[in-house]
Amino acid sequence: MKRTVAAVALLLAGCAIVQPRDHVRAEAEVAFDREGETGAAARGVADPASGRLVTLDDPVRVASVSKLVVAVGVMRLVEQGVLSLDEDVSVKLGWPLRNPAFPERPVSLRMLLSHTASVRDQGDNYALPLDASVREAMADPKSWDRAHGPGDGYYTYSNMNFPIVASVVERATGERFDRLMKRLVIDPLKLDACYNWPTCGDAAVAHAVELDAPDGKPAKDDLHGVRPVCPVSPPKAGPCDLARWRVGENGAMFSPQGGLRISPRGLARVGRMLLRGGELDGVRILSPASVETMIAPVWSYDGRNGDTDGGFACRYGLAVQTLATRRPGCGDDPADDGIAWVGHAGEAYGLRSGLWIDRAGGRGVAYYVTGLADHPERGRGGFFAAEERAFRAALGLSHSRH
Repeated sequence: MKRTVAAVALLLAGCAIVQPRDHVRAEAEVAFDREGETGAAARGVADPASGRLVTLDDPVRVASVSKLVVAVGVMRLVEQGVLSLDEDVSVKLGWPLRNPAFPERPVSLRMLLSHTASVRDQGDNYALPLDASVREAMADPKSWDRAHGPGDGYYTYSNMNFPIVASVVERATGERFDRLMKRLVIDPLKLDACYNWPTCGDAAVAHAVELDAPDGKPAKDDLHGVRPVCPVSPPKAGPCDLARWRVGENGAMFSPQGGLRISPRGLARVGRMLLRGGELDGVRILSPASVETMIAPVWSYDGRNGDTDGGFACRYGLAVQTLATRRPGCGDDPADDGIAWVGHAGEAYGLRSGLWIDRAGGRGVAYYVTGLADHPERGRGGFFAAEERAFRAALGLSHSRH
């Protein structure tokens, strides 16, 4: 029997709180422009155990949108001369990262960030235990594409690229990845956000959004105000002690591929910074040239040079996707407006999320929905129907400034 979707007469932090649609635990949308928010709404329950309603300031694990934020940190290090997008990453890693089928070809950060490095996932092999190493994982030939090598420009989305990237930045700076991201990106943008919880404040932990499976069983972040005993993938042996961290050994530890906890309003701040050419509230995060480098597609689908995931991805830069590609086989227009929105989507633990900006129109949207099935209903193209609805709901919240 369908539940009646009724409005709850409550306004909290400037957002309307109503019940979510059927089969959705919680959802939130923010519309923004270069100057600030232009509309926002949140619906549903953040913590089913307590009945706490979700708000726009509650942090949620945004899955692969995390990759875009990692790229911001990488570009800051490129600007500082600490990293080069086109250097062989083996130089920084201190060991040879090579596809065994193409042993003479170097792998660069540009390739890793754009999913053209020929790295391949093996299930969830990118979620390495605390006491594992990226070097060991990449020594397995199954972690590589034997038909397409680095430099071929062949795109296949791979989460494992980002633990490698995190290992590179740790080796280049000597800092633990989560702390480095806090210093480079999170603190300058004035966010209470974090990768895998250790660097988040107590208020963020207390307001975490629990991710549940459709049957109601907790899938992630059922914290109830208490920090997780082990905030990383537990070790194969021994205690879960973060003191076991070794610089550059296991870049997967803090989930650079998907472990960012951030609120919808926090995501909107990231989007506004990109809309403003790398500056926000008088603080310069990136140069306009670095923003352009991130966004410009490294790869564009030509009908045979990559896996589009059913038309979902057809243009991809440095952890930034461009939408509405006018090419057969591409279904990357969730807003159905033909606009080349740029940003990133996320998908994990029953959540679908997105951060997208319309650079020409000077506007953007951030959203998420939770409680979805592993394989929910497809939309008109490569996106799921829930993502299309959330995207359009965010667009519908936007209003003109007077």
